[in-house]
Amino acid sequence: MQFIRKEMDDYRVLLRNVPSLVVTLFVVSVIMMNLLANKELLSVKYFALDCGFALSWISFLCMDMICKRFGGKAAAKISILALVINLFATLIFKVMSLTPGMWGEYYSTGMIEVNDGLNATFGGSWYVVLGSSTAMLVAAICNSFINQTIAKHLKYGGYRAFAMRSFISTGIAQFVDNLTFALIVSYHFFGWSAAQVLVCSLTGAVAELLCEVIFSPVGYRVSRQWEAEHVGQQYLDYAGKTGHAAAAVS
Repeated sequence: MQFIRKEMDDYRVLLRNVPSLVVTLFVVSVIMMNLLANKELLSVKYFALDCGFALSWISFLCMDMICKRFGGKAAAKISILALVINLFATLIFKVMSLTPGMWGEYYSTGMIEVNDGLNATFGGSWYVVLGSSTAMLVAAICNSFINQTIAKHLKYGGYRAFAMRSFISTGIAQFVDNLTFALIVSYHFFGWSAAQVLVCSLTGAVAELLCEVIFSPVGYRVSRQWEAEHVGQQYLDYAGKTGHAAAAVS
């Protein structure tokens, strides 16, 4: 009970200090990318991307920004919060898909198949929810740990250090995310071969990493602004006293 109480206190202080906009972007990107993952964007023999790819880099960039200012444990905790909210949103989608009402597109097309398709999309499948949730949790912890570990061993700062820790941690974590999801879902339920699982996980991670490379300067400038304005200092002081979270490494 004491451990749970301390963790809840840590969460309260953390959520009061992490800028609400970045937390909102993080949570919304997680919900949207899991919903958009139902639609295929590109698929060839050994390369496949779903539409969730267009947003997945946002959650990893948010993690890297939080990690730089608040530390790796803080980034992992915000990731877990986003996962819980996503599961709650998925539950709401599922319940609403079971209601007898019709979607607006049914009245536009007059086709019951369209209504059933939308219910199936928003209702989701249990194995997709399980796969995406497990993959996100494992990847978030992996990303935060690698990011913080690299930061502790770098002997230089500035954007070069931010890029080094962000690109390496994101590339590895995206691969872990894709691989975990593919092993749980694609391999067992979609009939993918082991080669497809491995190659698609790797190529997908490279494609997702390129998006973060493009937008990382924005993330770096925002995190530097947080430091200049002492954003989150209350949490950093609290973490230093309680030992709950690793201090951020600039």
